[in-house]
Amino acid sequence: MKLATVELCIFLFTTSCFLLLSSGFQFHSMPYDYSATTECVAEPQRAQYGGGIIVNPGFEHSIKGWTVFGNGTIEERISNGGNRFVVASNRTQALDSFSQKVQLKKGMIYIFSAWFQLSEGSDIVSVVFKRNGSELVRGGHVIAKHGCWSLLKGGIVANFSSPAEILFESENPNVELWADSVSLQPFTRNQWRSHQDNSIERVRKSRVRFQVTHPNKTALEGATVVIKQTKADFPFGCAMNHYILTNTDYQRWFVSRFKYTTFTNEMKWYSTEKIQGQENYTIPDAMLKFAKENGISVRGHNILWDSINRQPRWDLSLSPDELREAATKRMNSVVSRYKGQLIAWDVVNENLHFNFFEDKLGENASAVYYSAAYHLDPNTNMFLNEYNTIEYSHDKDASPGNYIRKIKQIQQFPGTDGIPLAIGLQCHFGSGKPNIAYMRSGLDLLAATGLPIWLTETSMDPQQNQAEYFEEILREGYSHPAVQGIVMFVGPEQAGFNSTLLADANFKNTPTGDVVDKLIREWGTGPYTAIADSRGIIDISLHHGDYDVTVTHPLTQYSKTLNINVRKGFSLDTIHVKMHA
Repeated sequence: MKLATVELCIFLFTTSCFLLLSSGFQFHSMPYDYSATTECVAEPQRAQYGGGIIVNPGFEHSIKGWTVFGNGTIEERISNGGNRFVVASNRTQALDSFSQKVQLKKGMIYIFSAWFQLSEGSDIVSVVFKRNGSELVRGGHVIAKHGCWSLLKGGIVANFSSPAEILFESENPNVELWADSVSLQPFTRNQWRSHQDNSIERVRKSRVRFQVTHPNKTALEGATVVIKQTKADFPFGCAMNHYILTNTDYQRWFVSRFKYTTFTNEMKWYSTEKIQGQENYTIPDAMLKFAKENGISVRGHNILWDSINRQPRWDLSLSPDELREAATKRMNSVVSRYKGQLIAWDVVNENLHFNFFEDKLGENASAVYYSAAYHLDPNTNMFLNEYNTIEYSHDKDASPGNYIRKIKQIQQFPGTDGIPLAIGLQCHFGSGKPNIAYMRSGLDLLAATGLPIWLTETSMDPQQNQAEYFEEILREGYSHPAVQGIVMFVGPEQAGFNSTLLADANFKNTPTGDVVDKLIREWGTGPYTAIADSRGIIDISLHHGDYDVTVTHPLTQYSKTLNINVRKGFSLDTIHVKMHA
């Protein structure tokens, strides 16, 4: 890629100098393959990583290395195009399939991928790791179909060293299960971290060169360049609740760290209309005013919630027609009130797990409300906000495949042409070590939709290693090329947070709070100070964002401050800034 160049002519003290700024970013070949597809294709692609530790991943040697699990039979078949694949037939149970034994090593991270097809219909196919004779660990899911091949991508983190048997599950035992291009690739922790670091360099940062010269274009060795980020390009935010209106310590704590937020409960229907017909937006209005005054962008959370347990209590007794009228009134009220003031709407919250409105108003109820919100506020991203999609591999309901299917249903509904849909992943992680292999592979699959992805409510249950695990989650999200923002549902004890605490009752950082502050610094706040070399050059890699750059003459100590914006594809026209003493 060509480097974009900017020249800034600066006169320092009684003499002049030139500051040459150039930027570009360099691609590094990375051992992790982020590619994925959500399309059902005529022929499967080749196995990722050549199959990794899988024996005979493409069935070029018949079914060598593969055995029957459970009942039924397995055989190799060849397509009309010459492609070889394995088939499990005569199945009687969900786990009746083909299998292969592997050795898992404690601490290793395993990425799995394979292509699946069914002899008829469609069904969810899961990869399952069986260990200790009976323990089943699910590593990912795909909606497989007849007539084309679908990619399953997933993974596990080995918390043990032991043999394991890779199995495949389809709830419908009356269909044949076909598979091809099977891969299981192990990575060490150091390799995984190198993927993250390389990805951050590639997608979150750009290389910047400063060259300081005298007017005669000779190098000005020893010039000091101080670079301080004034605004980060990547949204990294934190939830906010009503305590922000009355607690000045909370206000100072929040404003000093975050420029993005989501109100935890204050904008929800059960908060703004506790009694039918009596709307009260006093608290969210005041919170939005505070946010605006402090340059904080707000996500709208949420318009409707699909859980029966998260409704205003009065709407549970309404008839379908009355509920439709009340929900439409709610939609018009909240969206019209905050139109153009928010950066996102969570439209129908958690409508993969729940179906309150579908049960009452019909199967297209959610799509109707996405369409309505879009027409009321057409320039704001409309999020499908869901939990367990990348956190928990045992939850089929919210798997990446089911999430994508729901997105497509919304996109295909009349009246949604052009809707700015976006993917909201809550990322509420429970106890134990997070399955970052499943997290990354899920992000890979969701990225194939081309839609914006945010981690919207990132948190972790209290536990001894919370700080370490929470850093893993945040770093994985920030480093993934498809993630465009992160909001944490965390905070200080004085604001009532009790799950993922960042500060205690005296606003002293917890270990998890230390992690968050460390990442805020690492991801670009600076300042960075560097001295020009004998060529007058300073090379540095900067996180995308706005910067104040101060150049100081080594002898006169006269300085000049510039404002630059560093972003992906960084390119500026030539700018000449002259200053006479």
